[in-house]
Amino acid sequence: MTPAQTAATFLTLMALVGWINARTVRAPQSVALLSAGVVAAGALFAAQKLIGPFWGFSSVQAEIARLDFSETVLGYLLAFLLFGGGLQVDLGEFRRRRWQIWSLATVGVLVSTALVGFGAWSAARLVGLPLPLSWALVFGALIGPTDPVAVMANVKSGELSKALGAILQGEALFNDGVGLVAFTAALAFLNTGAAPSLAHIATEVLVEVGGGLVLGLTGGWLVSRLMRAVGDEVVGLTATLALATGVYVLAQAVHVSGPIAAGAAGLVVGSSDLGDAGDHRRLMHSFWHGADAVLNGLLFLLLGLQIFVVPFDPREVGIWAVAIVVVIAARLVVVLPWGAYFRLRRNERGASLLLAWGGLRGAISLALALTLPEGAPRSLVLSATFAVVIFSVVVQGLTFGPLAKGLAGQRGAAS
Repeated sequence: MTPAQTAATFLTLMALVGWINARTVRAPQSVALLSAGVVAAGALFAAQKLIGPFWGFSSVQAEIARLDFSETVLGYLLAFLLFGGGLQVDLGEFRRRRWQIWSLATVGVLVSTALVGFGAWSAARLVGLPLPLSWALVFGALIGPTDPVAVMANVKSGELSKALGAILQGEALFNDGVGLVAFTAALAFLNTGAAPSLAHIATEVLVEVGGGLVLGLTGGWLVSRLMRAVGDEVVGLTATLALATGVYVLAQAVHVSGPIAAGAAGLVVGSSDLGDAGDHRRLMHSFWHGADAVLNGLLFLLLGLQIFVVPFDPREVGIWAVAIVVVIAARLVVVLPWGAYFRLRRNERGASLLLAWGGLRGAISLALALTLPEGAPRSLVLSATFAVVIFSVVVQGLTFGPLAKGLAGQRGAAS
């Protein structure tokens, strides 16, 4: 298939699934599209088992494998999705919650990496699966950061306070840079056998986060000034597109965090005073809202279809379940101090539970897992990552809204 044929196919599938979902179950679009990808792949696998190999199965499998999911996510989609995500965050609330956000986006990611890594390693040893500590820590690093795309979509579905919503959104927007540092360090440990020092990791985090922030904030400020000075709406909109891609690519070139740069740029532009350029703001938000919805849908559809390229062994189902439990438990440990703070100081009922259950994992984790080098434990890490992501998006995604609504009702009744 040519790129144009591939794009037309996926857009048609997205439109069809969206229409069916809107007319029937009305699930969140992310859940519907991811589920559609998994179900479609499952149906083709079942057909192959029943009637034997056929050209349709092998053709689809080859196309999915040819479409490099890691490159698609990390090289193309992430810049737009994080910039669009930054536009949605309330800068004033972000500033008020900056200590919670930055502590979870930095220290929280590193603690989660260690907890999940050692937890998965211990669990694998108990059930007799070959998962060396180095591979377990790689798994902890790639699954540690919450996914900005999944979290942003999830927060919209829940009746959260502004404080908790800002924490979940801000953390997800900025923890990928730290997660990539942790992933790189764990990968170096895997390849060389030499564990990096804490000082080295701290320096890398400071450079990645600080450099990405400076680049994103500077770029966002310059484009905001441009939009305020220029009366042409199309020029202003084009400038935001150039900004989203420009800071991401430039950040990669100078070896700082592209995700943080794109998110910070969106945060500044979305919260800037554009003066008399009100039409700029309306057009910008309308455009980015639509682009965000389409790219989100494409991402979750592709994520579901990765079942074609992820190796699965039914004998590993136990470790998948354990991995899900370990990831959720580690998340609860990480957010518990701030959850307790909001419960005691602000009477936020169920704050720890909401922060833990709302920390979804998604496409970025799988994109990183697919870049892992060949090795005996690679298939186990890949399948465990996919299992955690599917559980996170589908189960946590579907239940987070009702959970938040129920806790909000309890708060209202108590008051």
